[in-house]
Amino acid sequence: MTARTSTSNVRSADVLRSAATEDDAGSRTLRRGLQLLDAVLAGGRDGVRVVDLCRAAGLERATVYRLLSTLMETGYVAQHGRFRYVPGPRVAALAPADALPNMAVRLQPVLARISAACGDAAFAVVREGPLSHCIARQVGTHPVQVLVIQVGTQQPLGVGAAGLALLAALPDAEVANIIAANAPRLHAYGGMTPERMQILVRATRERGWSVIGNHATRGVLAAGMAVRNAGGEPVAAISVASTLPRMPRERQQLIARTIRESLAELLPDGA
Repeated sequence: MTARTSTSNVRSADVLRSAATEDDAGSRTLRRGLQLLDAVLAGGRDGVRVVDLCRAAGLERATVYRLLSTLMETGYVAQHGRFRYVPGPRVAALAPADALPNMAVRLQPVLARISAACGDAAFAVVREGPLSHCIARQVGTHPVQVLVIQVGTQQPLGVGAAGLALLAALPDAEVANIIAANAPRLHAYGGMTPERMQILVRATRERGWSVIGNHATRGVLAAGMAVRNAGGEPVAAISVASTLPRMPRERQQLIARTIRESLAELLPDGA
């Protein structure tokens, strides 16, 4: 008698084969992404070109660009200039504590100098993928302190002055990726839109420092500036926030000058 294979057994086998195929594809993509990240890490501060990455990882150009887009969106890779790629801020966050200077510790004296000079609270943020992460805060001496965020606060990069300064300092491709990643969340911040964010980025670049009000916190305006390392790459940002009446244009300019001078005096070789 010929044994018959049940339909349910056939379906189960098909499901297992499909799951195995998906697992294989996912593992292959992960392996390729890690190969690409290894190649970027090997390039160090000078960065590597796409043609170098194709050769090092043995991948086609289209695949490299697709993987790079994901690695940049998640903060593991950053664009350096127009054609090179370097390790991103998430890589620095994963490094041993003694391998890199503690950014919060390095920036705290700068915040203290700025806050003492202007009387208002000063903040320092770093980038984590498409988000800003507050790593330090200094309260000023003015009777009314606007403490818009706390240490540990995360929000879309660009909705606050420090995050906007940091966003504007990044290459165009990264800016576009970050704004696109944050687009679903922006409206919750004072009705911010991707188009408005692009306008603010252009204005920040033209001005040399950021200004933003009524988005992260209503009735508050803040001015900020990017902090760069010895290689000129943006690694953090500093801002000062206060109430709208206390922040006319002349005072915004004074705060920007104070931030610039404090960074030059206390961190002359970069952060």
